[in-house]
Amino acid sequence: MASVNKVILIGNLGSDPEVKFTPSGSAVANFSVATNESWMGKDGKKEERTEWHKIVVWNKLAELCGEYLSKGRPVYLEGRLQTREWNDKEGNKRYTTEVVAQTIQFLGSPMGAGAEGRPAAGNKGSRSASPGIQEAAPLEVDDDIPF
Repeated sequence: MASVNKVILIGNLGSDPEVKFTPSGSAVANFSVATNESWMGKDGKKEERTEWHKIVVWNKLAELCGEYLSKGRPVYLEGRLQTREWNDKEGNKRYTTEVVAQTIQFLGSPMGAGAEGRPAAGNKGSRSASPGIQEAAPLEVDDDIPF
């Protein structure tokens, strides 16, 4: 039986993307995306919850995210869940689960842009950033923070 590991999110960036480069020159961007859920509670009052998602993007798509995305901007993304483990400085095993994004569409206007905005990823009129970009191997780190 085949398995599927696919995540689709539409939310707002909780932070500006942080773009770094691996020793081999591959770009990697990290940022958070908030999704909101609301429902009517048993008492009839509206309740809300915000879920925060760690996002990792590789290569050219990571560079585009660093250039065009900023805190608060809405985004659509598709990717897969990945859990990594590492040892912190004290030797304790640590874990993190993140979404490795492979397709991103920049929604809404960039901060500071006019009413028309600009194309999502610099593509002429396109609202989608290069879907299907291949990702590089995960970045190896020696400290207690994964990136």
